Amino acid sequence: MSKTYLGVDIGGTAVKLGLVDENGRVLRRAERSVSFDGYKTPILNTVQTAIRDFLGSHDVPKLEGIGVSATGQIDSRRGVVAGTCGNFPGWIGVDIKGTLEREFGLPVTVANDANCMVLGEVWVGAAKGYTDVIGVTLGTGVGGGIITGGRLLEGARGLGGELGHFRLHALDGVACTCGAIGCYERYAATTALVRSAQKAGLDAPDGRAIFEAAAAGDARTLAVLNGWINEIAQGLAGLVHIFNPQMILIGGGVSAQQALLIDPLAAQVRKSIMPAFAEGLEVRAAALQNDAGLVGAVYYFRNNSIDLHP
Repeated sequence: MSKTYLGVDIGGTAVKLGLVDENGRVLRRAERSVSFDGYKTPILNTVQTAIRDFLGSHDVPKLEGIGVSATGQIDSRRGVVAGTCGNFPGWIGVDIKGTLEREFGLPVTVANDANCMVLGEVWVGAAKGYTDVIGVTLGTGVGGGIITGGRLLEGARGLGGELGHFRLHALDGVACTCGAIGCYERYAATTALVRSAQKAGLDAPDGRAIFEAAAAGDARTLAVLNGWINEIAQGLAGLVHIFNPQMILIGGGVSAQQALLIDPLAAQVRKSIMPAFAEGLEVRAAALQNDAGLVGAVYYFRNNSIDLHP
């Protein structure tokens, strides 16, 4: 019988739950808000309730364990939230691993959500079979995960791959929620795109409106969009020169914009790197969408050595 795991993907607004088998297939899903009362209820309390309800409402097979994908800077060695860059009250210091192991009597691993995204994609998604991948999620902020030589880059405590907070404009940049100046996410996140569009006087309440106007051929919107894509590309170019990946994987809701984002981004990255690094380099949209965190968290659980090719 196939082994089954519980995947838990804790985001800033919702927690997603899924039963995931040993082949990376999501057998059953559920979702619940964690911000329903402005975080007055601690996030992990909501997660525990959601897990209990999910497991109690189905005929669940024997579980091998729980893999958690979580927003924030995650000390994956201890399963504790180490930082949040100023977001999500009461989240820093939360012992996700210990709390869930005591509550459910199962082994638990915890990793950063963007790291889990790229792990899931390398396991069963758009980057399956690749050993050197840079994964970037573009949303309210910028998340990232790096696979190099078939292994997830985690660093000393599991905090590695925090791509949103390396600095492109450190001397004269926009202030970031982390307290620094000029961080990548202040230029590459979709919120940065909206900010630039509004500064240019465009009617741009959100990213969807911007892409709709760009698809309709609005020249001013296209100019703003191209400027944003160039910012993303310059950051990726630096990472390409450090890690020499086979693939850059773009996640987040905007990654569905193949013609308006993925294709021009690929062209801009290639223009911005040395020719040897461009040889064979692919730029793709992530494939797993909302399942990426669940699947990647289970992969992380199953491979404590974090080796994609054991």
